[in-house]
Amino acid sequence: MTTPAEIRPIPYTPAYEVPEDEEQVTTFDLKDTMHGISVKTFQDSGHAIRSVHAKTHGLLVGELTVEGGLAPAYAQGLFAQPGRYPAVIRLSTTPGDILSDDVSTPRGLSLKVIGVPGSRVEGSEDATTQDFVLVNGPVFSAPNARKFLGSAKLLASTTDKVPNLKRAFSAVARGAEKVIEAVGGESATLKSLGGHPETNPLGETYYSQVPILFGDYMAKVSVAPVSPELTALKDAAVDLKDKPDGLRDAVVDYFSGHGGEWELRIQLCTDIDKMPIEDASVEWPEDLSPYVTVARLRVAQQEAWSTDRAQKIDEGMQFNPWHALAAHRPLGSIMRVRKEVYAMSKRFRAERNGVEIAEPSSVDPILGKH
Repeated sequence: MTTPAEIRPIPYTPAYEVPEDEEQVTTFDLKDTMHGISVKTFQDSGHAIRSVHAKTHGLLVGELTVEGGLAPAYAQGLFAQPGRYPAVIRLSTTPGDILSDDVSTPRGLSLKVIGVPGSRVEGSEDATTQDFVLVNGPVFSAPNARKFLGSAKLLASTTDKVPNLKRAFSAVARGAEKVIEAVGGESATLKSLGGHPETNPLGETYYSQVPILFGDYMAKVSVAPVSPELTALKDAAVDLKDKPDGLRDAVVDYFSGHGGEWELRIQLCTDIDKMPIEDASVEWPEDLSPYVTVARLRVAQQEAWSTDRAQKIDEGMQFNPWHALAAHRPLGSIMRVRKEVYAMSKRFRAERNGVEIAEPSSVDPILGKH
């Protein structure tokens, strides 16, 4: 078993990032596609929501503790020194419309770490937050920005279309996914279209799927449950029949009686051919570079969702991988085209809802402290 001290990561060089042909055109088209999703859902509800990961299942406040004694390659950026930081967590599912939870799609976990010192990426200079936007699968559904645009157009074409038909299709897709998994396979497409197993999101391991700069190196990020009460929920079924908000109910019920702990783990790039920056559909082999724990995320027993908390976090914040230290700048074409899309989404929600969306400097307002 390779130990962290034995890992030899490749230093970052700009040559590893290669813009696609007409990447700016792809960016414009993606922004236009996501704007169309936002417009459609706003016209139907009168309220502006995120164009992806629109539905919230839990809003949590916790603390991230950076480990001491990390091997030098892992002691980078946010993790260069031991420390403790307040953090906000949002649990979600992927569609851009608010669906009943029995249309079962991949789960997301967004983490906002607050009070982080250091040089910032362009556009995030006035903030002190570091965001990680994660999904419960190790690879992205598309290899590059152009393919991502195609997937987004498919998502847009199904936004807010025939909810009952979506539920029926989801049941069929889950059945097909079970057959595929029974023979050792998995279909990201089936899962994204409603075939995700009806399991508790608190038992999942979450991944950045796409890489970020990691100080001198390049890495992917994972957040994995480690406390016994959370690991017991791995693959735990949740009854979602006639429970349109059943996932939220499950999260709220858990945190009404328990706290939880996750590890934040880093996988360093050690082989650029087998661990590419510009193909997000490739799973980086863990036998070449395992995920190594660099911090722990602890959440105490609490009210995991409330109208007040939704107003302060869901409405008043944005989770965006470009809220980042320069040491953790997002990498690759998918991350590059996302930057303008996130900016568009923030403007759209702020203007339509008449709210200020700003980066927090403290969790005190969420907790009712002044």
